[in-house]
Amino acid sequence: MKKSLWILALALGVTVSSCQKAVSPLTEVSFLPIPLSVSSSSGGFELDSDASIQLVGASGDLKKVGEYLAQKIQPATGLEIPIVAESGNIILELKTGEPAEKYLIDISSDQVKISSGSASGLFLGVQTLLQTLPAEIESTEKVAGDWIIPSGTIVDEPEYAYRGAMLDVARHFFSVEEVKHYIDEIARLKMNYLHLHLTDDQGWRIEIKSWPKLTEIGGQTEVGGTEGGFYTQEDYAELVAYAADQFITIVPEIDMPGHTNAALASYAELNPGVNLPDGDFSTMTEGKIDFDILDKEPEPAELYTGIEVGFSTFATDKEITYEFVDDVVRELSALTPGPYFHIGGDESHVTEKDDYIFFIERVQEIVKSHGKTSIGWDEIATAELLPGTVSQFWAKEENAELAIEQGNQVLISPAKYAYLDMQYDSTTRIGLHWAAYIELDAAYDWDPVSSYPGITKADIFGVEAPIWTETITDRADLEYMAFPRIAAIAEIAWAPESKRNWDDFAKRISAQGKRWDIRGIGYYKSPKVEW
Repeated sequence: MKKSLWILALALGVTVSSCQKAVSPLTEVSFLPIPLSVSSSSGGFELDSDASIQLVGASGDLKKVGEYLAQKIQPATGLEIPIVAESGNIILELKTGEPAEKYLIDISSDQVKISSGSASGLFLGVQTLLQTLPAEIESTEKVAGDWIIPSGTIVDEPEYAYRGAMLDVARHFFSVEEVKHYIDEIARLKMNYLHLHLTDDQGWRIEIKSWPKLTEIGGQTEVGGTEGGFYTQEDYAELVAYAADQFITIVPEIDMPGHTNAALASYAELNPGVNLPDGDFSTMTEGKIDFDILDKEPEPAELYTGIEVGFSTFATDKEITYEFVDDVVRELSALTPGPYFHIGGDESHVTEKDDYIFFIERVQEIVKSHGKTSIGWDEIATAELLPGTVSQFWAKEENAELAIEQGNQVLISPAKYAYLDMQYDSTTRIGLHWAAYIELDAAYDWDPVSSYPGITKADIFGVEAPIWTETITDRADLEYMAFPRIAAIAEIAWAPESKRNWDDFAKRISAQGKRWDIRGIGYYKSPKVEW
């Protein structure tokens, strides 16, 4: 009798086990960026036709998080997942009193629950949840198969509140749709700021209604002499809104007083009276313009399509220059809900030092008058910074330390690690290498604190990955240079140093490559990784 019962129990066990669908443990998922804590339990939650998304909490943004999740799941699974007020088995819960970007994901066979103190935190949790599904979830067409999320718990929050990417649309212009594509991709990596480099010597890319020739003239060209382009104010507002839907804040940059040739070509009155677009430095003495020998009225600069830097400057001693800056900051600030306005300030080699300091200090006040906080490249720290002004460390650690000594924070973007336009090696088909050759392991294996003795964690405003476009002409170029390195910088911005390990990252980025393949991202397949 006992033997018969044992055989029956064994048979039932085999039957039950054969009905259970195989699922890898949650701890084996290749998350990117890596979460703070992941633990596994047995079984998994299957996405099927009974799935529904329940929203818990009062927030105008909560619904768009639910809609985003449903939209990402639908193409590959074919499931039209409804959003319900109660009794859903995928729960997005706002919890009062919790940190804004900290989130908890709890997965069982019965339900999936993401909780956070804000809608933005839930959105970050959604990015992690999507990574628990097979890579085929990225497909735009229905894929046959089971969709099972492994059971367990994820607790996560970012190391830095500002996690940014910078896109230079001045050297080469990128359309609204191309910028939206970049927004989509950085959102998946949990970045929350997009810094748009809108103006430079080669092009002015944003409509300013009170100074229309900026785009009529200054927006015509780009590096190499091909046709440029610009964003209307409606285009820019569309980008701001699109980014906000993915909890990304736009930071506009108007680079000044140098990198201003496009503006100087548009309005002669902004020009100090010297035209040097072709690198003719014959009127310079020891690297400075000798204004005493110039006895003619300023003329418009010629449009410039090269890549040299440092030859242009606003007339810092003219009141019209500050009227111009005020108009530009006013119009652009009105279109920008975010708190920051980037004033550039880098490589202004032909601006007299005292004039440069005067200009930076006055422009900070203009930005403040329009309700924004200034960010500028690290050279601005040679001037007196207003409280809250952020110095973006790209070149000189001593400039970062000058900012810190004034009680200000620094945004970390070291060119030799974080500039995504640097070549991977000497064979890279595009890009530059004046800062370094930056292979994927070099982009990953550094830390904002331990790499810089003069900078503490408290001094750091955040981390940003810039990509300059002197040699980058289209979306294919952009993807090739940004990916996979932008994922490395995203993980540095998200995870503490103690959680980061190159060998582990190399395995996880390989798995991420499958998702990029499905999405059609033309990334660089680093020989450092087994793809």
